[in-house]
Amino acid sequence: MHSEAMGFSGHQARKRFGQHWLRDASVLEAIIAAADLQPDDRVLEVGPGRGVLTERLLASKAALIQAIELDRDLVAGLTERFSTDSRFHLRQGDVLETPLELPDGMAANKVVANIPYNITGPLLDRLIGRLDRPVDPPYQRLVLLVQKEVAERIRARPGQSSFSALSVRMQLLAECRSVCPVPPRCFQPPPKVQSEVIALDPYPAERRLDLVRARQVESLLKQAFLSRRKMLRNTLAGVAAPDHLQAVAANAGINLQQRPQEISPQAWVALATGLNQGD
Repeated sequence: MHSEAMGFSGHQARKRFGQHWLRDASVLEAIIAAADLQPDDRVLEVGPGRGVLTERLLASKAALIQAIELDRDLVAGLTERFSTDSRFHLRQGDVLETPLELPDGMAANKVVANIPYNITGPLLDRLIGRLDRPVDPPYQRLVLLVQKEVAERIRARPGQSSFSALSVRMQLLAECRSVCPVPPRCFQPPPKVQSEVIALDPYPAERRLDLVRARQVESLLKQAFLSRRKMLRNTLAGVAAPDHLQAVAANAGINLQQRPQEISPQAWVALATGLNQGD
């Protein structure tokens, strides 16, 4: 493989692009292991930077690597470094706006990325979707390096302080697990925050919520988590007549004296289903 320095002489990490180069070999190996790359896998890599992860992706069994990089200077270096490998395809642009299909018009089935933390929310929206607008077809697996605070919210369990509307949404869209923690020393330059690698396996269409129920759950989450310290009997008071809301909540295993961060994703679905049936 080519030297990492090849084609990148004089390039400095740019704060406006959120550039921090992952340098820790054990973390890189954990990312590749979590991706579980097979000969028919087609991988989308977001923000390859200087190609330290790209190099490992190309050393795997994967059939194709499609990289999207915003920084034009890095694109030149990546092209110089990897263009001799026919499995490597590079596109310059903003991943939030650039077409994600592969050169042959087909889609990748896995995503591996050390994503810029300042676009985490919009990027999750683009790669996984929302309850009422999931990405279809879903990726088979996403292995993402994100800020630890975001990772904790994604995989939090009911009752934990980090449990949020994002926790409910993501856990209804995908199987979520932690791969490994990534402290600042693993990067150059070191970021000011802790990081974590997470793996997300989006559910197939048959395991996702139908559109009506997805919209109802989304509406309940927005209303309840707007005042997350308040009890549900206050925040959800307007969604149904008090007696009906009480009965539907009880049937869903919910006490209206609970707060939204104490309610499991499936209980939110049960509540939405009960309210929908009562319409």
